[in-house]
Amino acid sequence: MKGGERQIGRNELRPAWPARATTAIIHHQSSFINPKAFTLIELLVVIAIIALLMAILLPALQRVRKQSRAVACQANLRQWATTLGLYLEDNEGRFPRARGSALCLLSGRNFSATDPNTYRRRHGVQTEGIACCPSAVKPADPNSVGSERLAVGGIEVEVKYGMTFAAWQITYPTPAFRASYGMNENICTSRFEGPGSSVPASIPYTDVFSLRGYASRMPLLFDCTRPASSLGSERLRPPATEPSGSGGQLCINRHDGNLNALFLDWSVRKVGLKELWTLKWHKQFNTAGPWTKAGQVKAEEWPEWMRGFKDY
Repeated sequence: MKGGERQIGRNELRPAWPARATTAIIHHQSSFINPKAFTLIELLVVIAIIALLMAILLPALQRVRKQSRAVACQANLRQWATTLGLYLEDNEGRFPRARGSALCLLSGRNFSATDPNTYRRRHGVQTEGIACCPSAVKPADPNSVGSERLAVGGIEVEVKYGMTFAAWQITYPTPAFRASYGMNENICTSRFEGPGSSVPASIPYTDVFSLRGYASRMPLLFDCTRPASSLGSERLRPPATEPSGSGGQLCINRHDGNLNALFLDWSVRKVGLKELWTLKWHKQFNTAGPWTKAGQVKAEEWPEWMRGFKDY
């Protein structure tokens, strides 16, 4: 047996001399030599990657959200097609020509001077659930929008206008009712025949079933900031600046340069803001007027806020 060695017994595992000393490792979460911990640079890289992904995904999510609201809006209008179609079936295809008729049809309510706050239904369909576009559900601030009073049923009904992304609202009589669609007001007035036309007093309605040829181009119900609106003339100039809708304007940018509309053939589709001048708003409306491609409108003639929209 050599020097420094000794015989190890059967149950003895200790070496003959002390083991060589090793460097102690500090096991602590805050230690910079802990192999399981993140370094500051690694954390900053992870945060930067997350921020980059958020910047990429958020605009896409916003687009998807807008598109889903537009689809839900069109679904509402299809239900309106059923509602108004049933009304016409019950009334031989006739819409009443009277001030405030659109208000009664949309709210489903008859107004009475006897007891104005008593709710009397105009037709049997509950319209509250389909009255608002998902992009314009809440009512506008009454102090920042216009209003109008309509004589209906012997009383004055007060209506506060909506905005591009806010609903219009009946504030009197109660209960309040809000919506963000409006009817083609020409259909509910004698203006449906066109400027200068005389309508006999014996015809207090618009016979929709008699229309031929342009029902698919005549809007009935659409995104709007008041109960009824229309383009009265093909020569009406577009708004110089983008309107908020607070004054009851029709040309509002609610769906990325488009409105959703229901037509008299019961079709539902999006309508470009420039396309409004190509629709048949009344019998004499010229769909090839000066603000259409057929009327040779020039790109620079459109207001700046509309120049990027599709031409029609």
